[in-house]
Amino acid sequence: MQFDLLTLFPRMIEGPLEESILKRARERGLVQVRVHNLRDFTHDKHRVVDDKPYGGGQGMLLKPEPIFEAVEKLRRPETCVVLMSPQGRRLNQSLVQALATRAHLLIICGHYEGVDERVREALVDEEISIGDYVLTNGALAAAVLVDAVARLVPGVLGDAQSAPDDSFATGLLEGPQYTRPPEFQGHRVPEVLLSGHHEEIAKWRKEQAHQRTKERRPDLLEGSET
Repeated sequence: MQFDLLTLFPRMIEGPLEESILKRARERGLVQVRVHNLRDFTHDKHRVVDDKPYGGGQGMLLKPEPIFEAVEKLRRPETCVVLMSPQGRRLNQSLVQALATRAHLLIICGHYEGVDERVREALVDEEISIGDYVLTNGALAAAVLVDAVARLVPGVLGDAQSAPDDSFATGLLEGPQYTRPPEFQGHRVPEVLLSGHHEEIAKWRKEQAHQRTKERRPDLLEGSET
């Protein structure tokens, strides 16, 4: 799977993507990530990418010309163009799963007060927000999106069952997990996990996941059996 990211701050994205699982996935050729500086698609002396909004108002807007040129150069027939924006559709696991089926994501990182509306109208297939808050720019949000999607690419995770068992993948939060030692500072691992009885362990984990979801994210249970 290939990601192309268009940003004013390449280093904000490159750092997280050069660590851990994503680094190994890139080295193995499972995921390709290219980060492009939006200023490289300007043609004036000062490499200007922003301007004041018509009609007045606070802040600056990203100009359409460099974004159009970048997208037109990088887009392929199978490309899904994504704009990171607080006005977008909120990112969740079902959306991540849908994006993971695409061969190529071209991600535009918003900045300042946003982008010229003509970018949305003419170029963007998906507008995505990672939450109901505002960041200084869309680079960090784009890194989050790449991480969430890339880990679903076959072979990226060491255990193929890891992703299906994650929180949200089943519609529930993941239940409590334990490792050695069986007792630590007076706190014991639940006996069922030490029993070796796989059916009972699976039942316990399902119950715990449901209970934790009910306590912490009851909204995830709306419309389902409780």
